[in-house]
Amino acid sequence: MQVTINGKDEKLFGNPPEVGEQLPKFKLEDAQGNKVKTADIIGRVTLISSVPDIDTPVCSIETRKFNQQADKYPDARFLTISNNTLEQQKDWCAAQGVRNLQLLSDESLSFGYAMKLYMPNFGALARTIFIVDKTGKIVYRQIVPEITDEPDYQDALSALEKLAKRVDD
Repeated sequence: MQVTINGKDEKLFGNPPEVGEQLPKFKLEDAQGNKVKTADIIGRVTLISSVPDIDTPVCSIETRKFNQQADKYPDARFLTISNNTLEQQKDWCAAQGVRNLQLLSDESLSFGYAMKLYMPNFGALARTIFIVDKTGKIVYRQIVPEITDEPDYQDALSALEKLAKRVDD
């Protein structure tokens, strides 16, 4: 599968999983350095956002927007995954005041390879949104065709609302 970066073609490691498929097995790290496996994600409706580099403007905007939405969906978990180091992610969260979602590191690229979202020539993950149900089945997939563009937030949140009740403030 292909995406673009500033209009230049960039190949993904393979073809990412489709709607209806189960999440593959992968391991990530949380802010405390604990392993987070696929099995730890299953059991709760989850919106997974993968970003190329949390320290870039579009990734930062995207993650802050999902952080603002997370508390409106108490039944859902919001995860943002990048292959930044834990230290880079901690510094970013502290600077941005992000507390409603969980930032996970895929520095080992386990998620990137398992989900086929790694861009080997670019050295980062593609910009995507996946929503999985409580059983780990993928019910929504958005692969942003141009990495420098923001995702379609409304489309993703509309899909999430089919599984998780929204509470308005």
